[in-house]
Amino acid sequence: MKKIIELKNISKSFDGELVLDHIDLNIYDNEFLTLLGPSGCGKTTTLRIIGGFEQPDGGDVVFMGERINDVPPHKRNVNTVFQKYALFPHLNVFENVAFPLRERKVPKAEIEEKVNEMLALVKLSQLAKRRVTELSGGQQQRVAIARALIGHPKVLLLDEPLGALDLKLRKDMQQELKKIQKATGITFIFVTHDQEEALTMSDTVVVMSEGRIQQIGTPIDVYNEPKNAFVADFIGESNILDGIFIEDKKVRFSGHTFTCVDTGFKPREAVDVVVRPEDVDIVPEDKGMLRGVVTSVTFMGVHYEVIVDIGGFKWMIQTTDFVDVDEHIGLYIEPDAIHIMEKSEYSGLYGDYSSFSNELDELDAPVDAETESEE
Repeated sequence: MKKIIELKNISKSFDGELVLDHIDLNIYDNEFLTLLGPSGCGKTTTLRIIGGFEQPDGGDVVFMGERINDVPPHKRNVNTVFQKYALFPHLNVFENVAFPLRERKVPKAEIEEKVNEMLALVKLSQLAKRRVTELSGGQQQRVAIARALIGHPKVLLLDEPLGALDLKLRKDMQQELKKIQKATGITFIFVTHDQEEALTMSDTVVVMSEGRIQQIGTPIDVYNEPKNAFVADFIGESNILDGIFIEDKKVRFSGHTFTCVDTGFKPREAVDVVVRPEDVDIVPEDKGMLRGVVTSVTFMGVHYEVIVDIGGFKWMIQTTDFVDVDEHIGLYIEPDAIHIMEKSEYSGLYGDYSSFSNELDELDAPVDAETESEE
């Protein structure tokens, strides 16, 4: 694939605080790329630098082979859809989408054709004469997307555009955005803190933390082969344990030696061991590789989330089998369910569910995208 954007050694600080720490990133033609990370990680600042709304303190932004650090936003072949869609309330749907073309003095017949084409793409043809103030949040978002796409930019930037929508509409729009991206062939760069959004829509996920890129890969790569404890914890749920790599395909953790599929680590090397909750089977206690006592059971609709105390470390297990609190159980883990990672600065910070609760997760979630824009 052809390279569209290159970020080379980009740094950025605000008020003396380093927000982007020498990041490098390549973005390709017809790619749906997501910048994913918690509030304050630098993802929105990265997007704003690509769009020209912020200037990097160091490094280069290269667009199709040309350095564009000093090119203003309106002269870049890039458009942006923000969480607040900035539609014109006094104009109807058609005129909101037509606005960029009218500003460029495009002939009336061409405007008619292109606007109708865009409205059909975002499935709003029947609402062309409707005032935007009479539309739902999802419909307003599609108007904003159509307006951003009508000039056929090479790249579309999307800054948490689904954040204001309710859960069902957000899921519907995830699918719609992916279809629109494929239909137009335009490179989409999407910012979110929502892991499900990133995994659902993206060709490439860029996981960020503390102004640095932690991992770049396909959704399957970053989920199944996380590079460190931060990525393993941020992309879904993970049990992350201290381990010792014995030899190729042998690792020791939780007081037992297990067969795994990983190779290439040094004998007796300290490692982090990741086991996803859905990859653990609950078996009778006497048949378990590990044994523990159930401390909590939460019904999640299609499965139970079970917290199991094994030697003081709290594991999360996701299972369709019901077990009860205080029940003694065994755990069985297949070799390919055990993933080995190098130790990192994030080791020991994640992966023990001693303080786990849905309420704590909700309290820790970012309030809105406005906080992010201050990175």
